[in-house]
Amino acid sequence: MAVYTDVDTESLDEFLDRYEIGKAVTFKGIAEGVENSNFLLETTQGRFILTLYEKRVDPQDLPYFMGIMDELSHGGFPAPEPVHAKDGSILQDLMGRPAAIVTFLKGMSPRKPSAEQCRQIGAAMARMHAALSETNLYRQNSLSIASWPRLFQGRETIAASLAPNLDNLVTGDLQRLKDQWPEADKLPQGVIHADLFPDNAFFLAGEFSGVIDFYFACNDMLAYDVAIALNAWCFEGRGEFNMTKGRALLAGYNDVRAFTQAEVEGLPALIHGAAMRFFLTRLVDWTDTPADALVRPKNPLEYAEKLGFHRLAHRLSDYGYESASATA
Repeated sequence: MAVYTDVDTESLDEFLDRYEIGKAVTFKGIAEGVENSNFLLETTQGRFILTLYEKRVDPQDLPYFMGIMDELSHGGFPAPEPVHAKDGSILQDLMGRPAAIVTFLKGMSPRKPSAEQCRQIGAAMARMHAALSETNLYRQNSLSIASWPRLFQGRETIAASLAPNLDNLVTGDLQRLKDQWPEADKLPQGVIHADLFPDNAFFLAGEFSGVIDFYFACNDMLAYDVAIALNAWCFEGRGEFNMTKGRALLAGYNDVRAFTQAEVEGLPALIHGAAMRFFLTRLVDWTDTPADALVRPKNPLEYAEKLGFHRLAHRLSDYGYESASATA
């Protein structure tokens, strides 16, 4: 369960006195999430999410994350809206940790996304990028390609123990990605979610209803967000790529914000790289998480299997992309 810090009733009541959202009616921990302590809070005035930011989160990044949600919610995009305290601030202290309250979004996350949901999430991502196109907020992507060799260094033996020759395959992937990575200034830039997995998206009555968990958000190539989502939404079981879902997600995005030619050419490397990013961070968690930790680390093999597909893909059409000329 993703609750690392318990909150007693007295502390909660004192905390809520700083807001104008009423008194607590129900308060319970939320199992989802691996970074922070999350609680479903119902007060006499509505339902909210209370989050305590744990040690892995840099407090200096929190104003950026809160600002992104604030701009999206006020701009009409369905994202949690941070609740301001009586003193006007968004961040407060609770149990010795930074804490914030955001509004509750209705909907459910898809456990096995359909092609239609993939299309909708592609379109929603494009709308999200457009909604943030004028923001002055900036946070560098600390988990982009420059960090990957460092994350893998010293963990080659662990990778080899997970699957035969995986250490050498990953070493080869890292070199290929270094050679093929697009020049950042050649592709459109902006704020990206950087973690838009199915459990961070909601649907209600079959329709997209919102995005949550912006705590990896950063500024990078917009197409890299698409690459992350393609990995998260369009693969089945043991690393089998679902071409129908890939085609739907890419078309959904492209219908709202058309890919540039540079993005079409660069996306195969970005998709490969997105799989590498999550393989490596899962490998780090797999090796570094204590055995008695409250949250079980995710197995990096899921993304090792996806890397196997990406080694054979060289064009965006290999992921289902159909250009306007091809569909005319």
